[in-house]
Amino acid sequence: MKKTIFEEMGGTYIRHGDYLIPCLALPEEEEQRFIGVWGQRHKRYLKEHKKVVYITLLTSGRLNSYLADIEEQAQERFERIVDQMKQAQGITEQLKAENQMEWVVRMNNIQTCAREAVNAELIYN
Repeated sequence: MKKTIFEEMGGTYIRHGDYLIPCLALPEEEEQRFIGVWGQRHKRYLKEHKKVVYITLLTSGRLNSYLADIEEQAQERFERIVDQMKQAQGITEQLKAENQMEWVVRMNNIQTCAREAVNAELIYN
């Protein structure tokens, strides 16, 4: 009997009753890396809005490393934006020592703005 293209490429079949079912397995990822809140948000976005990209990454075995890269980029960008905004607004440790509530209010505002910027640039894009 002539080999199928799948068999020529090294694939095998399992017989279940009258049917031949191809033996398929996902490739293993080399290492498991941390995926935090930024990676989880991007994963949810891909599942809901970019299904083809999500399925392609999942079936190729690259989803975890892709999301870990997004996590690292987003965290670095978030920290950089927060530092830049702190310098621009003159928020210092001296303000923290003198007026803690004012410092907390201003830092929360900066973190919210930075979070929105990272979401727009990396997560939901």
